[in-house]
Amino acid sequence: MTDLHPRKMDFGFDDADVPFCWNPENPAWSNMTNAVSFLAVGFEKMIVKLIMQTKPRITDPEVAAEAVAFMRQEGHHSTAHRQHVNALIRKYPGLQNTLDAVIGEFDLLTERTSIEYRLAYTADLEATFTPVFKLMLDNEDTLFRPGDDRIASLFMWHFVEEVEHRSSALIIYNAVVGSEMYRMRMAASVFAHVLKAIRIACAGFNMHVPLSDRKVDAMSLFARHRIKQRVLTAFAPYLTKGPMPRAFDHLPMREQLAALSGAVKSQMPGHDPAHENLPILADQWFTRYDAGYDCTRWYTAEEAAGGAEPAVSGVN
Repeated sequence: MTDLHPRKMDFGFDDADVPFCWNPENPAWSNMTNAVSFLAVGFEKMIVKLIMQTKPRITDPEVAAEAVAFMRQEGHHSTAHRQHVNALIRKYPGLQNTLDAVIGEFDLLTERTSIEYRLAYTADLEATFTPVFKLMLDNEDTLFRPGDDRIASLFMWHFVEEVEHRSSALIIYNAVVGSEMYRMRMAASVFAHVLKAIRIACAGFNMHVPLSDRKVDAMSLFARHRIKQRVLTAFAPYLTKGPMPRAFDHLPMREQLAALSGAVKSQMPGHDPAHENLPILADQWFTRYDAGYDCTRWYTAEEAAGGAEPAVSGVN
């Protein structure tokens, strides 16, 4: 039976203003994670519908249980990210059009592609999450700690649960489709679609959020855009949308390369997410949650507890 534990979380985004640049020490990271919130609403809505469509084709009861728990976790993620996004929309109403456009991309995917393709899409994208999120969680001291505790806690919860269900999408894919070559062949179109959705979000940020709030050109997430903008700066600087730092410029290059290597390996035939190198913070998060720690205020609760740390258990 599945070991997944769906956890419904309320981060209190209605309680106070939610800043767009939620980590003022790293505006590029703030921009990137905001784009992830927009993506998550559309992607995880697609997953919920996909699992509902797929359930009649799953004959193994253990895989069926895995699929339901996976769907429930992803549904909770979508709800929490929508609350984050709604808080930004209240401050920048034009972002409603951006959210609608991102969700529309995934609605079209559901309408126009087969269950097999969307299972491959989900398995391919989910497979990259553990190595990529390990990079982020291993550097929580600079990426999360200096920022708004609600948003930091949202992403930490989401990322550790992605680690927890790191094998789920592939288990479901293998039970229903089973072709490793098909999954690998679809990878290029999958990641092209993901980047398209993120571009829509970032373009919307540039359009609807003043530079004084976002601090950076939101499209600087993309290397090709950074190159074009450097040329534009030389000839027409008044047309640029702001500075173009990278979110991970300060992180050790060996860790960035390890994350990239892990993401590439995740697309290869025979890949087994169960054998991934996991972030230590995931162990700490699950141990704290099980002990009743307020994981919706990760750093605030830590300070209130005087930095006390419960014993670390294994990742669920």
